[in-house]
Amino acid sequence: MPDLRKVALFTNEYPPNVYGGAGVHVEYLSRALSKVVPVEVRCFGDQRVDAPNLTVRGYPRWEETTRNTDPRFVGAVDAFNRSLLMAKDNLDASVVHCHTWYTDMGGLLASKLWGVPYVLTIHSLEPLRPWKVEQLGNAYHLSSWMERTAIEQADAVIAVSRETREDVLRLFSIAPEKVHVIYNGIDLAEYRPVTATDALIRYGVDPSRPYVLFVGRITRQKGIIHLVNAIPQIDPRLQIVLCAGAPDTPEIGREMEERVAAVSAGRPGVIWIREMLARPDVIQMYSHATVFCCPSVYEPFGIINLEAMACETAVVASAVGGIKEVVVPEETGLLVPLTLKPGTFDPLDPARFSADLAAAINRVAGDPALQQRFGQAGRRRVEEHFSWDAIAHRTLELYRSLVERHQM
Repeated sequence: MPDLRKVALFTNEYPPNVYGGAGVHVEYLSRALSKVVPVEVRCFGDQRVDAPNLTVRGYPRWEETTRNTDPRFVGAVDAFNRSLLMAKDNLDASVVHCHTWYTDMGGLLASKLWGVPYVLTIHSLEPLRPWKVEQLGNAYHLSSWMERTAIEQADAVIAVSRETREDVLRLFSIAPEKVHVIYNGIDLAEYRPVTATDALIRYGVDPSRPYVLFVGRITRQKGIIHLVNAIPQIDPRLQIVLCAGAPDTPEIGREMEERVAAVSAGRPGVIWIREMLARPDVIQMYSHATVFCCPSVYEPFGIINLEAMACETAVVASAVGGIKEVVVPEETGLLVPLTLKPGTFDPLDPARFSADLAAAINRVAGDPALQQRFGQAGRRRVEEHFSWDAIAHRTLELYRSLVERHQM
């Protein structure tokens, strides 16, 4: 296998600008890869890092992309612009690795300009997120076109779960041998149970009372409205802690406001934390939660479940996408069945889904022995299957195979 001069990672999110699982993935993957090979990260923002074997260059937004256009178009137009800037800048890497549709076109363009292979990691797919039309308007069709064009010309595609691989093969014209499954990972030293409770107290959570925890964005994909609708059926002895911010649209933000207000009336202990918490604070929240709930309606992998499991917390999650490859039912948590309306990501019976979430949460919360068993088994599972060093090793093997084939 050939040596790699350098690996270039193109990404929208990179610390401190991280708001989702893709950003977490790139942060830890770049760190693990840099133990073995020089890594250059090109990202959206003004970041600048010059560390041994790891450099980071941020690309700020060009104000012209916001001028004289529909505000909903700005995200996609801006992504296209920054992808071009990333691609045209001098590149001395052996391979380019892109993350999310925001930078996928950057990989394709860099491959053409600099004659190197490029690989994409699929963290989600635009055809499976039709609700993005609410956020992007017709620019959703531009984001979908960029994603499709880049995927179908890629030298390789990494799917973060087997089900995501099946989605790629079903939705795009790409040879099966080009689509590889490499899971997300977890930093086992960082994500572990902690005893401190100062963050809980600071955000109004009573450490002496049990609670169910949600962590994620306010978006249709994450299913948070279904969890909120389940609150009246959740054991009233449980606090409900919603670490939920950054609504995709004003409409879902207003819906969240209205539903939380409605279910909180006469029910104490519903705590909505609207800011993005620092990682040590989130780890405290995971560590002391009685049960963690992931009610997503679409989830290619679900890294938040790994985070909870690493902190020895029992998980209740919807049985969709890559979650089924992470959470082992009756071993590390419970999976709640979810049937979607044909051609949509709307539950066929949303009231039933919310009721089933509540029933699963109540079952775990009411059985301390089950909580302990699930929590300990979850920690063992992440230790055995999801370390970042192992994932970086598999990713490097793929890079080397692409470079070797490119040189033939």
